[in-house]
Amino acid sequence: MIGWLIVACEIGFWIFVLAGLSARYVFRLKKTGAVLLLCTPIIDLILLTAAVLDLQSGKEADVTHGIAAIYIGATIAFGHKMIQWADVRFAHRYAGGPAPEKPAKLGKEHASRERRGWYRHFAAYVIGCALLLGMIVLTGDASRTEELINTIRLWSIILAADFLYSFSYTLWPRKGKESEGSG
Repeated sequence: MIGWLIVACEIGFWIFVLAGLSARYVFRLKKTGAVLLLCTPIIDLILLTAAVLDLQSGKEADVTHGIAAIYIGATIAFGHKMIQWADVRFAHRYAGGPAPEKPAKLGKEHASRERRGWYRHFAAYVIGCALLLGMIVLTGDASRTEELINTIRLWSIILAADFLYSFSYTLWPRKGKESEGSG
């Protein structure tokens, strides 16, 4: 059940984002758009409540409970950035706003963008792990929550690999063809 709820929450997140941006830019209803966009955190609360209630009902934690915490952490850490990304495109398409800037793919700007992405990933990790630990404590039965500990372990490895990838551009920035002959 939790797996399907995660899918429904992701769909719901984008429905609220698209509805909010459509209200703001297509229908010129700025307040309505703002209210719809502010509803996106409610989706996280619904998912968190469902995961906790599922565990408190006596179910053994499985991978979907872990993914629910990851989803919530990622939504909190990356959600504003995703909405901002969509907002710029809606403003350009429907309100005559400037064209979206293309992200840097080379040099220090690219390295900086990669580091900022890792910082967001770290924030998602902290939030998600706090939720996982909270579910473990609320359940109060280590044998039923072992999968949540495994989720933290796996996510820690992924976070470390992302760190190496993201910060490698600080030490070895990408160079374009024009800078290869001058270095």
